[in-house]
Amino acid sequence: MVPQPPASPPRPATRPTVRRHHGIEVTDPYAWLIDPADPEVLPHLEAENAWTAHATAHQESLRATIFDEIRKRTRENDLSVPARDGAWWYLVRTEEGRSYPIQCRRPDDGTGTTWIDDESLEQVILDVNQFAAEGEYLSLGIVDVSPDGNWLAYAVDRAGDERHDLRFRDLRPLSRGEEAIESPETVTGVAYGFAWAADSQTCWYTLQDDASRPDRVMRHRVGSDPAADVEVFREDDERFHLGVGSSRSGDIAVISAGSAVTSECWILDCHEPERPPAVVAEREHGTEYSVAHHPAGLFVTSNHGGAVDFALWRAPLDGTRTADRSSWEVVVPHSPGTRIDGVEAFADHLVVHGRTDAATALWLLDPVSGDLDRIEGDDEVGTFSGSANPEFATTRYRFSYQSLTTPASLYELDVATGHRTLLKQQPVLDGFDPAQYSSERRWAEAGDGTRVPISLVWRNDRFDGSRPAPCLLYGYGAYEASMDPWFSIARLSLLDRGIVFAIAHVRGGGELGRHWYEDGKFGAKSNSFTDFVACARHLVDTGVTTPDQLAARGGSAGGLLMGAVANLAPELFRVVVAEVPFVDPLNTILDPTLPLTVIEWEEWGDPLHDPEAYAWLASYSPYENLRPSADATYPAILATAGLNDPRVGFHEPTKWVAALRDNGHGTSADRPVLLKVELGAGHGGPTGRYDAWRDEAWVLAFVADQVGATDQDRLA
Repeated sequence: MVPQPPASPPRPATRPTVRRHHGIEVTDPYAWLIDPADPEVLPHLEAENAWTAHATAHQESLRATIFDEIRKRTRENDLSVPARDGAWWYLVRTEEGRSYPIQCRRPDDGTGTTWIDDESLEQVILDVNQFAAEGEYLSLGIVDVSPDGNWLAYAVDRAGDERHDLRFRDLRPLSRGEEAIESPETVTGVAYGFAWAADSQTCWYTLQDDASRPDRVMRHRVGSDPAADVEVFREDDERFHLGVGSSRSGDIAVISAGSAVTSECWILDCHEPERPPAVVAEREHGTEYSVAHHPAGLFVTSNHGGAVDFALWRAPLDGTRTADRSSWEVVVPHSPGTRIDGVEAFADHLVVHGRTDAATALWLLDPVSGDLDRIEGDDEVGTFSGSANPEFATTRYRFSYQSLTTPASLYELDVATGHRTLLKQQPVLDGFDPAQYSSERRWAEAGDGTRVPISLVWRNDRFDGSRPAPCLLYGYGAYEASMDPWFSIARLSLLDRGIVFAIAHVRGGGELGRHWYEDGKFGAKSNSFTDFVACARHLVDTGVTTPDQLAARGGSAGGLLMGAVANLAPELFRVVVAEVPFVDPLNTILDPTLPLTVIEWEEWGDPLHDPEAYAWLASYSPYENLRPSADATYPAILATAGLNDPRVGFHEPTKWVAALRDNGHGTSADRPVLLKVELGAGHGGPTGRYDAWRDEAWVLAFVADQVGATDQDRLA
């Protein structure tokens, strides 16, 4: 029997819950939706999915077309550029029809410059496809080969809750043409951090508490019972989360304890793994630092001593002991407006990562002379990033460069001569010609006079500025995370339909240095929202687009941005896509038992104990500030959620959608309010590449339909 389509959007039951804080009483009718074990929750989510499928059924053909476009442009049988680590060259294969990458390696030819050119010697060290069930969630959190090349550590998340099962695989049988042998133990509940000791038998990993906070570093010996693992470090302060990772030198591993504004590092001796960790510099509230190991000492990136945009120091190192901060020697001094993000250490050179003039930057640093040389790019809105450089003693450095029109390109730089070689550019098939597309940087002016950068890209024969075009404006604006321009194969399906794509680099991100972040958090958080609105108005006022052709998109903290601007300026947007959106921040941050809440107090404020923080969160929380349809016509809204999401609970977009409908929004077929829930995934959505492409095609079709850019004649 064919199921009947739903007649109307689902309406969850109201079960009023009263919240009282700082003398303020608030009733929340949908607080109960937080509990996935409640017998009414899952049926409601399924009903939301059914309604969304019904309301978007007319887009099915467009979704299939866009998926096919993505697939045709992608080289499905592909091979990464091999990178040498010890006696092996490591690479990743993808194969047509298989959702997940295959981790491989080939032996070095003995020169250290290339591999043995014999495909029969290639070893598959991990083929995720072999244990990935069709349609089910699967994500790798750790893939790390031991220093001697004999053991693989890998960790798998099968639910999307970011709690991994850590396993070990003996790779030595592969050289005899046999199968790798799995070690019998499984370590459960593992987070992302991992490091090998020099003996290739001992390792460190992190475990999480009940609030999904990595709070312990454990030591394990391969082949032993995890119940006997030793706790090396515990962080009881709920504001801090832990990570652990190996240095490139292989001599030390580093435990990193970090809150939103403070950090502390501890050194583990890889040659004596049972030695207790030694602190680099004791934590000081508001001081952040990270370290890279070098024979000349530790190179420390920090805002120590008032270096707002961070500077680089060299700290003397005696074994695993460092002197106090007073003995640190400045290597790259603080320069306001030039943000130093970190440093990579190699035997004879260092690479400094940072940003200046709202763009990423890489500098080569001579550890002896202190000379800095910038690695230059070609595009006004391009992005540099480091690549796979596992070898410590090397005279070459690999980096990636991409822009809104340039596919990701892997370069190798000869450090001595400065000569760079293009090793590979991301292949884009089906007739892609970068000359057909243009990008540029523009600046909007916010209400307080601040200039806000916008990055734009378009297809030249679809948009020439003579008349407004459909436009998708993307934003994030939190955690000092910069939304640097990136190339996207999927995005071409929008550009080819005449849609302009733009990124609003709003305050709260890190595009213009630390002050850009500070000016978009705590009580200044509203700057993120007004900046995005200013960017939207700029695009309208300069004739790029019109409100009836303008879409907005953001996810997670960027989903909060979406909810806030929908309340602030609904008349500016035709459609808003809010993916796993943080749209109920006040209620979430009031509850310290929820994942990550206490950590978030240093990003958003502590409304539980601070009346001022309560007031500013209450002033912009999307769930708390909806405008009724009698006062404002909202754009069409698509919200997404993941049932197992540990970062933004599925209940937040679920409550928000219900409240939007209670306020009269989403009643017309052309401006629906929809919720799409992944019932077996987490924060990042589907993991297999084909499922991810289908998911992206779904969103792009929804946007194109809303802004009137579905006409296939545009592709003629």
